[in-house]
Amino acid sequence: MQGEELRQKIKEMMIDELMLEQSPEEITDTIPIFGAGGLGLDSVDALQLVVGLEKHFGLKIGNPDAAKGILESVETIAREIERSV
Repeated sequence: MQGEELRQKIKEMMIDELMLEQSPEEITDTIPIFGAGGLGLDSVDALQLVVGLEKHFGLKIGNPDAAKGILESVETIAREIERSV
């Protein structure tokens, strides 16, 4: 799975796992996942997101420094999944 299909699946997983109020269409590929001006998720959400990515996509993120870069947006998550398969 790659491209738009992958990005759509990531958005759907985030909505399900994190119980977000947004629809997949409201989440752009480049909107920041954390902080103001983005989805506004916090560190608890980050843990759930990491677990969800491993469960749904087999993506293991063990390094906290790497996680910061990977979990910036749907686009950065998708690129990491595509790179790791």
